[in-house]
Amino acid sequence: MRRELQLMLKLALPVIAAEIGWITMGIVDTIFVGPLGPAAIGAVGTGSTLFFTVVVLGMGTLLALDTFVAQSYGAGRVDECHRWLFAGLQLGVLLSIGLVAIGFAGVALLGHAGIHPDVIVLLQPYLRTLLWSVPPLLAYTVFRRYLQAMNSVRPTMVVLLSANLINAVGNWIFIYGHLGMPALGVRGSAYATLVARLYLALALFIVIVRRERVNPSGLHDVPFAIDRNRMWALMRLGLPAAGQITLEVGVFATVSALAARITPAAVAANQIALNIAAFVFMVPYGLSSAAAVRVGQAVGRRDRPGIRLGGWVAVGLTAVFTIGASILFVVMPMPLLRIFTTDATVLSAGAILLVVYAFFQPFDGFQTVCTGALRGLGDTRTPVLVNLVGHWLVGLPIAYALCFHRGWGVTGLWTGLAVGVFVVGGALLVVWDRRSRMALAK
Repeated sequence: MRRELQLMLKLALPVIAAEIGWITMGIVDTIFVGPLGPAAIGAVGTGSTLFFTVVVLGMGTLLALDTFVAQSYGAGRVDECHRWLFAGLQLGVLLSIGLVAIGFAGVALLGHAGIHPDVIVLLQPYLRTLLWSVPPLLAYTVFRRYLQAMNSVRPTMVVLLSANLINAVGNWIFIYGHLGMPALGVRGSAYATLVARLYLALALFIVIVRRERVNPSGLHDVPFAIDRNRMWALMRLGLPAAGQITLEVGVFATVSALAARITPAAVAANQIALNIAAFVFMVPYGLSSAAAVRVGQAVGRRDRPGIRLGGWVAVGLTAVFTIGASILFVVMPMPLLRIFTTDATVLSAGAILLVVYAFFQPFDGFQTVCTGALRGLGDTRTPVLVNLVGHWLVGLPIAYALCFHRGWGVTGLWTGLAVGVFVVGGALLVVWDRRSRMALAK
């Protein structure tokens, strides 16, 4: 147990730092547009959420690299890791073309979604610019999953943290028109994000090239040929993972879109609370990635007890952290909210949302960690079904009814989310326990 805990933390801590670096970019965007008013906050926040609802189809599909690279690495087949890297890049190109096309079509339809006029006028140009960051984002995803599954996690952490500096400087330049640039407002934030994502892809590519020069592993001996079989294998395993994440992210995006139909203050409170929740969520999300790698490597080396131990250590760490964070949200929500705004109406609504999130946050952590552990086993289908039922058939209808029929407003939306997360988190805990017991008994 102690050794697994040490190995899990050694892998997970840099991953968590990288995830925090990732989510911080969105938070920085929100902070920089904050002085432009609640509508600007709502446009950037809603736009980011809607963007990820689309791009997560690609990023989620490429999560299959966790399983294939980790199992190949655990079995000592580094040459297979290289082949999966190339197949991931090839698939990323195809996915980028499709997702950018879907994204532009979706932006054109947003005018019919009933979003508040003050928000939609900023939201559409923001999204049109942001969509061009899809190709470098998917390239970064492939490079990161490849390195992470081979226990090389520190470079990603360093690159993401430095990307935050690039994003912050870009926001300062493009939003407010410094260094001779025109003031682009909300759209300037999208340009800053685009530049940061180009840097992410290029930097990790350089890391892989330099890593190969220092420790030759035969990467240059593997031909970069179109590998339809591996791309299909990634699609077959990755699409359910993408579906699961899309269902999860999609329900939050739907709630954001519904909040945007209320008032600019409501959508701003919703987005600020989501930013804070997402920041904290990066810890269990990082543990989820680490669980996928540890479980996958245990499968590769046929370590049956290690399969179950790796998953449950991640669950235990998640429980400790999320309970502590929930206490913080209940005791002192205002200092967190004031980082983003001083608007009294937004602060009041945001404080209530953080308290609601505090009650379901542990189960939010459980569902993502169990999903990662199951992915390490090669099971990406079960989380899709559980998310579909919990979030979309249970949580979202309750959220809509409480918001629009009971008059609870944005608080009703989050209460419905809470019900859905309770269902999903509890069900996946049971599924992981049963699947890991089956793996132990084989």
